[in-house]
Amino acid sequence: MAVHTEAEAVAEVPTERAVRAGGTGPGRRGPQPEPAQEPEPEPEERHDGVRVTRPGVGRRRLAARLLALGGVLALHAALPAAPGAAGGPVGRRALQGLRLRYGSARQAGLLERHLEAVADEARRFLGPSPEHPYYAGAVVLAGRGRTVALHRAMGHAVRYAEYDGRTDRVRELPAAERIDMAEDTVFDLASLTKLFTSILAVQQMERGRLELEARVHRYLPEFTGGGKEAITVRQLLTHTSGLRSWAPFYQESTHEGRMRLLWSVRPQEPPGTVYRYSDLNLIALQLLLERITGRTLDALLHDEITAPLGMHRTRYNPPLSWRRVTAATEVQRPPWSGLDRGLVWGEVHDENAYALGGVAGHAGVFGTAWDLAVLARALLDGGAYAGRRILRPASVELLFTDYNTAFPGDDHGLGFELYQHWYMGAMATPHSAGHTGFTGTSLVLDPSTDSFLILLGNSVHPVRTWRAGSAPRVAVGNRFARAVPVRTRHGGAAWFSGTVPGVSGTLTLPPLTPATAAARLRCAVWWDTVPGAGALHLEASADGVDWAPLPFTTLRSTGGVAEEWPEGSVGGWSGRIWHRLEAPLTADWAGREVRLRFRHTATGRYVGRGVYVDVVRVAEPARLLFAEDRPDDAARLEAFGWTRSAD
Repeated sequence: MAVHTEAEAVAEVPTERAVRAGGTGPGRRGPQPEPAQEPEPEPEERHDGVRVTRPGVGRRRLAARLLALGGVLALHAALPAAPGAAGGPVGRRALQGLRLRYGSARQAGLLERHLEAVADEARRFLGPSPEHPYYAGAVVLAGRGRTVALHRAMGHAVRYAEYDGRTDRVRELPAAERIDMAEDTVFDLASLTKLFTSILAVQQMERGRLELEARVHRYLPEFTGGGKEAITVRQLLTHTSGLRSWAPFYQESTHEGRMRLLWSVRPQEPPGTVYRYSDLNLIALQLLLERITGRTLDALLHDEITAPLGMHRTRYNPPLSWRRVTAATEVQRPPWSGLDRGLVWGEVHDENAYALGGVAGHAGVFGTAWDLAVLARALLDGGAYAGRRILRPASVELLFTDYNTAFPGDDHGLGFELYQHWYMGAMATPHSAGHTGFTGTSLVLDPSTDSFLILLGNSVHPVRTWRAGSAPRVAVGNRFARAVPVRTRHGGAAWFSGTVPGVSGTLTLPPLTPATAAARLRCAVWWDTVPGAGALHLEASADGVDWAPLPFTTLRSTGGVAEEWPEGSVGGWSGRIWHRLEAPLTADWAGREVRLRFRHTATGRYVGRGVYVDVVRVAEPARLLFAEDRPDDAARLEAFGWTRSAD
């Protein structure tokens, strides 16, 4: 019997469509906006360093070390002030009651043409992807600062009535009975639920009821046997417990039977020795939270997160009155599902969450794109939104701290996944945090640009086998990253490598003949590539056929110590700042003709924000050999795969 390996699923209030009918423009049903205002300028030089390959170093590793000593309270006292600290400007604004509002791309500090392309990319997957539609419909929301600059709905929330697995055919609803997707459509958020459970856990750490490095059986005495007694709270939150991915709770007919199944599970590897994404981690954390608080998880969600933040369309077990404004999910039949439920619509999709009464630590929360944007804004502002605080700034740091440095590529904070190109696309940076959900949902936050992107699709409607991978998430992530401009110091255009996966290019200078050994190539560079799968190379050649690496150094525009790149290449994350590059030509080229070129490579399925090269000059003490800002010299540059871009 096949069930999804992620095992992700899936207060009565009146519909918001009536109160949102006024909107803010054609087809817009979001909350009434406050007057749009110009955002404060984004600092051009926010960074944690040049060659960082995962979130932060100083503060984040300090957090991990302090917590290893059980010092949650000590952590808050010892950490330097976070950007969202109550005493800082971001934290003060968060507590002043400022809310998200709709505004233009310009007001959000974004590029309109690239922002529109985000919606175009999302819409493209309503068609064959490659054979069936990736989803029946979707809602995409993107913003920066407190401005939501894009909020679009497309396709259908409900389109299919039945699916036949033997013929791979569906029975579609008549056109009059289908329900269009709307901006305020409620979605089964599936594994985005894990983020809420993680936030609730960190809240308990703040209050001294829970310790990150404590063993789980300290709070759940039943959680023992086969090595489980060694599992810590942190290992549950970072998926390093060694537990298997899931267990078939839906096959047990009683609550007691489901609990016996959990207690009987044994780690497949010693805790802390492997990363394995597991729903069981968050189910165990749910039971732990309910035990130490005396409240059910749905009550905790409401009282501690959604009510304080005003997320009125986010909850477990939505009432029947929400059904018409909720996106349908799967036609569940064996063998692709563990249960025979028919069309799942308005109830949780995940079989295990369904068996647990719709309330589970790993799945079961329903919500809207706008509500997720509110959560994103609260986290980007250090744990507060509209004057209400749900976490301290240092606690948000815990969520975004990479505790999985022993498992490269599986960067993980407390509940949040970090720096994952496979669904974040070019939005992935060492600071980016987010998660996906099996039903087709995703959330990405990028503190380095103060931006957020939400894509909610009903991609298991009508069946989970119609889609695979995260192509729409990557596509919209690439486009949205492009909408955040990169500005040169002089305000003009620079050479840009582009963001097309698998595409490389060269930017070649004309032949030059240095007279001395003191010749230097200098320029400004900016780069963000996928580590190990993309880089900027500087090369030299005597004949334009055989090329050799040309070593260089870079110096951040903010100053500091120059870094050496003896292999003549640089890649990964540069901190969203410009660097000054300098490459000596040495005596080997004195009196000889030399050709110099920049080569960009992108060899993998995913790309970063790209590479920029600007103000290229080659000079020696007595003369200027080449200057890009001289029209004659600029005309002699040979560009393949590089374009001039002002952003």
